[in-house]
Amino acid sequence: MACIATLTLNPAIDGAAGVDHVAHTVKLRTHGQRFDPGGGGINVARVIARLGGEVEAIYLAGGVTGPLLDGLVARAGVARRRLPIAGDTRISLVIREDASGHEYRFVPEGPEVTAAESAAALADVAALDCEWLVLSGSLPRGLDADFMAQIVRTAVARGQQVVLDTSGPALAACLAVGGICLAKPSLDELEALAGGPLPDAGALAAAARRVVDAGGARMLAVTLGGDGGLLVTREGELRLPALPVRHASAVGAGDSFTAAMTWALANRRDPETAFRLGLAAGAAAVMTPGTDLAHADDIRRLAASIGVQL
Repeated sequence: MACIATLTLNPAIDGAAGVDHVAHTVKLRTHGQRFDPGGGGINVARVIARLGGEVEAIYLAGGVTGPLLDGLVARAGVARRRLPIAGDTRISLVIREDASGHEYRFVPEGPEVTAAESAAALADVAALDCEWLVLSGSLPRGLDADFMAQIVRTAVARGQQVVLDTSGPALAACLAVGGICLAKPSLDELEALAGGPLPDAGALAAAARRVVDAGGARMLAVTLGGDGGLLVTREGELRLPALPVRHASAVGAGDSFTAAMTWALANRRDPETAFRLGLAAGAAAVMTPGTDLAHADDIRRLAASIGVQL
């Protein structure tokens, strides 16, 4: 089984709760409170661990909330390594309004990373001994797009298979380095990369094809929410619809997709099978409340419904 490491540069402690209705000024009594370790790479590691994969979550964290994040990652049963910073790890909050079913997400910007902290983190990541490296999530303050591009450049040079799930300038900078195994933008992220709207299936496929043909990534999986997903590789294109499931929360659906597709590729599944497993995991995450993620039994059942076995 291939060794997978995930890197989260701006992790979070994810809180979730429900409330009867949202109103300003008054004190709102919530129910069903839960806390989970969050941030793209940590979420990916949680799902890979649930699938039985060998994975280590590596993340920048610190301040008074850093140890709390450590405890949550440990409770999730994920091997972990904290890269220390001085700033407090952020705390995010998802509130579901029972009356409407709407979700409200409050996401702080997070701590600022100093030059010395970023240099130490870069050296640590450059020495990672793993076959697969998943870079997932946003950049914290103090780090620019070139920081993530440096990580990609080093990992590719060392022969590691890089999976990328980020946005904005960091996405563009990493794709410019090239050699990435799999990149997973959402529709909005691909439109930002393309410089404008992608109004139809043809425009979407053409934009994804340009990334692959330019050598940015060997595979580009575009997640389209309720419209499914698009996979573009050097060999061809595949567009599939979303799996129909009851909707509890969309939180973590993209991370669950990335986790399952990475796990499948690392276990030598072909790209189409890995893509289908990713869609099954994304749908499984939609079924879970709050900040929970896809569970292996749900992924297995949904994958089997489209002819794929875990």
